[in-house]
Amino acid sequence: MSFLKNLFGSRSTPKNNKPSEKGPKGDLSSSTQRRQHRAAGKKTAQKTGQNTSQKKGNSRKGQSKQRSQKQNKPKFTPPTPPALETIGFFGELDLPDELTSAISALGFTDATPVQRAVLPHSLAGEDIIAQAQTGTGKTAAFLISILTYHLENPEETGRAKGTPFALVIAPTRELVLQITEDAKALSQFVDINVISVVGGIDYDRQRQQLQQRVDIVVATPGRLLDFCRSRTVDLGSVDSLVIDEADRMLSMGFIPDVKAIIRRTPFKDVRQTQLFSATFSKDIKRLAENWTRNPVRVEIEPEQVAVETVDQRFYLTASEAKFDVLFNLFNEESVSRVIVFVNRRDQTRRLFERMQRHNIRCGMLTGEVPQRKRIRTLEDFKEGRIQVLVATDVAGRGIHVDDISHVVNYNLPEDPEDYVHRIGRTGRAGSAGTSISLICEDDSFMMPDIETLLGTSVSYEQPPQHLLHPAPQAPSRSSRPRR
Repeated sequence: MSFLKNLFGSRSTPKNNKPSEKGPKGDLSSSTQRRQHRAAGKKTAQKTGQNTSQKKGNSRKGQSKQRSQKQNKPKFTPPTPPALETIGFFGELDLPDELTSAISALGFTDATPVQRAVLPHSLAGEDIIAQAQTGTGKTAAFLISILTYHLENPEETGRAKGTPFALVIAPTRELVLQITEDAKALSQFVDINVISVVGGIDYDRQRQQLQQRVDIVVATPGRLLDFCRSRTVDLGSVDSLVIDEADRMLSMGFIPDVKAIIRRTPFKDVRQTQLFSATFSKDIKRLAENWTRNPVRVEIEPEQVAVETVDQRFYLTASEAKFDVLFNLFNEESVSRVIVFVNRRDQTRRLFERMQRHNIRCGMLTGEVPQRKRIRTLEDFKEGRIQVLVATDVAGRGIHVDDISHVVNYNLPEDPEDYVHRIGRTGRAGSAGTSISLICEDDSFMMPDIETLLGTSVSYEQPPQHLLHPAPQAPSRSSRPRR
């Protein structure tokens, strides 16, 4: 399973990436106290005739932690729970057997820094604000807390169809599909129905799925809001809310939709909210304060592990020579699986078509590519049927594929943080990777901000002579490979 390293991050805890924690501790630190506190708040509101949600719903905070074999019947009998010492930190958390069995079955034996920092608090029902990027294992952190709460607090009454108990909001379709895949892997021994809701996929089909029993919804904001407004989905019973990559949703203009969605969930006093963001601007901090209650703050060094395991090269390359360098790079033995990042859709399309004419096994990911084709292209890339993926930043944000040998910045991104996200596609989970930035005169203006973000000056070099050999004349269009 290619998604496993992204789900749990590295199998060992990096010694040089220690999390810092800020937030309330003590009086509500235990799981029982925290959940009973929220339940008491809801009960008080109900007695006074107030709704705890903008829509009618029931929170399960504070209910009994006894297991319900009837309501949480496994899909099939899980294997014997593993010896707790074999799953490292996860064995210290007193997780349900269904989860420890899944963690063991997935082959992971220790937690990442973000998991060690988040899980003790999220399992106790506390709200979380975490600064952590993709590849750090944050997905497993919030999924484990969601599933644990559901298993330890069985529902006393059934939910209506289309009424999930957990909601995860993410900015891109690829990231939503990845989180959905991760959730299904972790819940393989639990009777949980996970539904992904994204644009670009058949609307009626998704509507039909939401009209059945729904437990966890993972969604992009726009399509989910459409279903909320049509009353296909009811968020009034959401007791676990996750907002992933909040900074990206802010930059993509999704925050108004996210606000409208959150208004449809129970009040923050009776739900648990976890917010994850690669960066914390003033706007993100203000939003987090509005959406959470006395949150624990966790900060993980951004992409520290990825950057340390990535060999970053900066080639001074004339604009007209970039394709020559790229073409010759693909012929090197060390280059096995490559992502080429380009800034604009039209540039991406032209580069993709030019690569096709040179018989390079490649695929393209941009916002203009239909969702079904994007899914198929990404699967072809994971399975090795294509060697090169040409992508824009937005489309590439949700790419989590193991063993990417090289990332090439055909253009430097205008936002320096996107540079860190790009090179983080390689060198994942402690493996080595290489990033190559092709810097022409136009790109040079972006380098000062990138160096500031990296906290160091970089070394510039000329491309090796063998990479500068002119690419052969492209074959005619009729002879290009068909996919």
